[in-house]
Amino acid sequence: MGTRELHERLPPALREAVDDFGRHLAQVDNRSALTVRAYVSDVISLLDHAADSGAGTPAEIDLVVLRSWLAVRMRQGAARASQARRAAAARAFTAWLFREGRTTSDPGAHLSSPKAHRTLPTVLRADQAATLVEGPAATGPDEPDGLRDRAVLELLYATGVRVSELCGIDRADLDEARRVVRVFGKGAKERAVPYGLPARRALDAWLRHGRPQFAGPASGDALFLGVKGGRLQQTVVRRIVDAAARATGLPHTKPHDLRHSAATHLLDGGADLRAVQDLLGHASLSSTQIYTHVSTERLRAAFKQAHPRA
Repeated sequence: MGTRELHERLPPALREAVDDFGRHLAQVDNRSALTVRAYVSDVISLLDHAADSGAGTPAEIDLVVLRSWLAVRMRQGAARASQARRAAAARAFTAWLFREGRTTSDPGAHLSSPKAHRTLPTVLRADQAATLVEGPAATGPDEPDGLRDRAVLELLYATGVRVSELCGIDRADLDEARRVVRVFGKGAKERAVPYGLPARRALDAWLRHGRPQFAGPASGDALFLGVKGGRLQQTVVRRIVDAAARATGLPHTKPHDLRHSAATHLLDGGADLRAVQDLLGHASLSSTQIYTHVSTERLRAAFKQAHPRA
């Protein structure tokens, strides 16, 4: 049964609670649409399980219900990462219920979950990243598409911004004199990110010779445009990165791989971990620390390959 059908069959009090929770995530916490959708979907699943267990109001959801819900999902073969996300959604929901005075306790505060297995991110070597961003565009480097694609690739690698952040950049967000771009990350948090001369040259070429050929009534102040003149979409950026990787003989590469690569190369070059955290817009330093593991693994690989007593 789909999420919508599960939502419609919930008892009125539970349905009202999850609807209000979704609005809170979007309007108060400024969570992204994807995060809101994922959390609400998980909470609907939880409430459906609670209703099957006899609960008709949020106050009847206790730790036993939470644990049995996760146990059912585990028996169905749920991955550790999915279980960790579900537990996080449940904890956020019960904490919100308690803060709102809809329950007298917060059972989610006592809910533990398996830690998601964290794999090391995909990272290009510095020479591979350079080949990717400098490679020829499929439409030709001097065509509007080629100028845009080159600027997109250069800015992704130069700044390590997320693809959603890149697509949201306006021309007014560029400080060309200082080579700094303003981006709005998760939770609409604003940060300023520097970029280098290659990105500046690529952006200048796009703004002077490419963007005017795409610009139209729907363009607004968007920095990057699609062929129909609207703001560039994330799916197009993913195609740009993938096409550039294939054209240069590199393995399948995603925009987030350029983010990972930028962070790792900064640390390899001696950048401070806190500075990289600020550049990437990570709320927690632990999110940035994974790149130190990447650098360590690269060092170990180089040692094993080159050291006579490895």
